[in-house]
Amino acid sequence: MNMRVSFDLDEVLFVNPNTHKTEPDLTFPFNKFFKERLRFGAPDLIRKLQEQGFDVWIYTSSFRSERYIRTLFRMYHVKLNGVVNGTRHLKEVQGKRKEILPQKMPTKYRISLHIDDESVIVTAGKAYGFNVYQLNAQDDSWEEKILERVHKIRKKERQDLLEDE
Repeated sequence: MNMRVSFDLDEVLFVNPNTHKTEPDLTFPFNKFFKERLRFGAPDLIRKLQEQGFDVWIYTSSFRSERYIRTLFRMYHVKLNGVVNGTRHLKEVQGKRKEILPQKMPTKYRISLHIDDESVIVTAGKAYGFNVYQLNAQDDSWEEKILERVHKIRKKERQDLLEDE
């Protein structure tokens, strides 16, 4: 099974063009329907991760439909391996539990690394045992940092598997 990496949408992949470098706007009429702007380099990074054998998911607490998210990324020639939105998370993770769980639980979906902008998710990762890379500000080397992190985690997971044998 491929190692899974997930990205949050808002402030991570969908960014404000006034504060972040972004991919070129979609052409008319698509730019009227898909108003979000993708962080510069996001489509290339996702394709690179997939070429290197990683599954790439979106894990967002927003309630955008899975179809909307998949279609937007397809416009940038990216085919996502999985999508967890707020609706799916509430149904499959929170369910009928009385205890309020974090708004993201990547381990539920066997996700090895989640990229998010919120420090509350980083804190939840420490408490619930999942790996989070915090990304929010404009950073020209964000792609390299994420690639470095996923390779480090993949190496550790492979070592753990070997030790378990």
